Amino acid sequence: MIRKVPVSMLMTTPVITLQKEDSLEKADMLFKKHHIRHIPIVEGNRVIGMLSYTDLQRLSFCDYNLAGNNEVDAMVYNMSINQVMKENIVTISAASSVKEAAEIFSREEFHALPVIKYNKLIGIITTTDLIKLLLNQF
Repeated sequence: MIRKVPVSMLMTTPVITLQKEDSLEKADMLFKKHHIRHIPIVEGNRVIGMLSYTDLQRLSFCDYNLAGNNEVDAMVYNMSINQVMKENIVTISAASSVKEAAEIFSREEFHALPVIKYNKLIGIITTTDLIKLLLNQF
């Protein structure tokens, strides 16, 4: 049954991360280069926050042009991750089931969970990962 599948079987690894001192310009570049929407913010291997591409877009009041490019306002690039990141984020254990991850996503208003093992970031699981797992059942 898929509800017993451990998060570790579905998570994305390695994880693209940033540090709180990094610029939003670097974050924007990583979002676009790796086609991702969430980046955990770390100190060493400890997760201290999360930045989403949606947060960055909201902050910059970006415009969607006809070519399909999202452009981030240049003045946003002067800010640091520390000023924008979400703190006190929820994490999930690598041994937890995808059912537990789905329950967390259904209660909360975010779409990514850092996966932790022995207090160390080892992966990330998103709502998209869960949807893909579900679609594979059909």
